[in-house]
Amino acid sequence: MNSSSVIRLPSSLLLVGCGKMGSALLARWHETHPAGVGQFFVIDPMPAHGATCLRDLHALPADIKPDVIVFAVKPQSLAEILPAYAERFGTSPLYISIAAGKTLSFFEEHLGTHAHIVRAMPNTPAMIGQGMTALAAKNTLAESARHIATELMGAAGQVAWVEENQMDAVTAISGSGPAYVFLFLDALTQAGVKAGLDEKTAKQLATQTVIGSAALAAASHESFEQLRKNVTSPNGTTQAALDVLMKGDALVKLVEEAVTAAARRSKELAQ
Repeated sequence: MNSSSVIRLPSSLLLVGCGKMGSALLARWHETHPAGVGQFFVIDPMPAHGATCLRDLHALPADIKPDVIVFAVKPQSLAEILPAYAERFGTSPLYISIAAGKTLSFFEEHLGTHAHIVRAMPNTPAMIGQGMTALAAKNTLAESARHIATELMGAAGQVAWVEENQMDAVTAISGSGPAYVFLFLDALTQAGVKAGLDEKTAKQLATQTVIGSAALAAASHESFEQLRKNVTSPNGTTQAALDVLMKGDALVKLVEEAVTAAARRSKELAQ
C-alpha cells in the first residue's frame, strides 16, 4: 500500500502501547485515513497525538467496545495485562499483536480459544510507510478479519501472510533486517571515508545507492544474481570488489549464520 492510499479503519480501535512502533502505526493510520478514524483510543502513560490517550484500561469508558485491539507493548508485560482485556471484551474484538515471540497459543491461553487473533511482525521502516509486516493467524480466522488486519498493517508498508511456524524466520529476515542494512551502510560509509571522501558525501553515496538498488530490485523481473552481473564488467572495479566479498562464499555464510542466530533467539523468546 502506498502513502496516498486511504484505508477503511474499523469504527472503533484501541491501541495498547504507543512506543516507537505503536506511534508509527498511529501516525500512518491518521495519514492514510484523512477523513477521520471514528472512535479511536490509545492506552499509554504518555499522550498520543491524534487520539484519546488513557493511562490504563480502567480509564476507558465502560460503553466503549472496540472492534479491534492492537497490542504494541513489551512482550514480557502481556501475561499480566491480557486477563483484564479478556474479562472486559471477551472474544468479540479482533486482537492484533506486534509483540515479538508471543504465539497464537499464548494469546488463546489468556484471551480464550475462540478469540480472533492475528500475530504481526512489522519492522522500523513502517515509521515512514515503507515497512514490511508479516501476519499469521489460525486457518479458522474469518476472511473479514484477515482483511481488516491487512488494511491496518498495510498502512505502514507491504504485508505478507505466512504460517505461524515461519514467524521466527520472518523475525530474522525482515524484523531484524533493517539493523543489518544499517550496519552495512555504516561500513560502506566508513570505507568511503578511508578512501578519501568526506563523511557527509560518503553517507549520501552509500545511502542513495542502497535505496536505488533496492528500488531497482523491487521493480525488476531479473534475479538478484543477474542484477549483480549487470553491474559487473569482467576484470573491472566491481569485479575486484566482489572477488573480496564473495571469496569462499564468506559473506553468504556469515549472513546465514546471523539469520540462524536471530531465528534461534526468536524461538527462545517464545518459551
